Amino acid sequence: MGQLFVKICGITRPDQAEAIAALGVSALGFIAVPNTPRYLSPSAIAGWVRSLPVLKVGVFLDCTPETIARWVETTGLTAVQLHGQESPQDCYRLGELLPGIPRIKALRIRHLADLAAADAYRDCVETLLLDAYHPHRAGGTGQTLNWQRLAQGSLSLPLPWLLAGGLNPDNIRQALHQVQPHGVDLSSGVEIQPGNKDLGKVERLLRQIRSQGWEVTSSLPRLS
Repeated sequence: MGQLFVKICGITRPDQAEAIAALGVSALGFIAVPNTPRYLSPSAIAGWVRSLPVLKVGVFLDCTPETIARWVETTGLTAVQLHGQESPQDCYRLGELLPGIPRIKALRIRHLADLAAADAYRDCVETLLLDAYHPHRAGGTGQTLNWQRLAQGSLSLPLPWLLAGGLNPDNIRQALHQVQPHGVDLSSGVEIQPGNKDLGKVERLLRQIRSQGWEVTSSLPRLS
């Protein structure tokens, strides 16, 4: 089928981070949003994130580019995901402050028309992430997108993109068959409880993906 980027988000424990990285995922995500169940402070991750042998993605919500840059410099994160209302100007500024650090812009999709917002980011981020809309929570909700409709609308996206929202080992094959994204992002679908990952589910997820002929890639996707 090709290459697929696989990110496991909401990591909170060093032992689980190391074990999940060893299973062969592409990236681990760390939540930099205070007052959320999977949040870790910069000091909490600075001592162990740097040595992980995968892409390390910090997930931010409406932070200034300067704040994000301080996080990256302090912790050793190697990519950033913007999950709020960050403007293209914010993304450009982030590129200036953090040259060489990939930027992922998340879009919460309620209607297919929401995909039009992607055009504004075509020149200032490397990757998009499409997540299910929730009126009060920015991510990790377990809600799925309408994959059938998304399969049609995503054809016009200007950048590589990751599918998020309610994915788990039981529905990943159906999702990939219907939508065919460049990558997937999971959090609650491979958890025992928020922040506590189920290594068996992660292993089963990867087994399901590989059984469909996908090769898990170690780097963010690029358009050919």
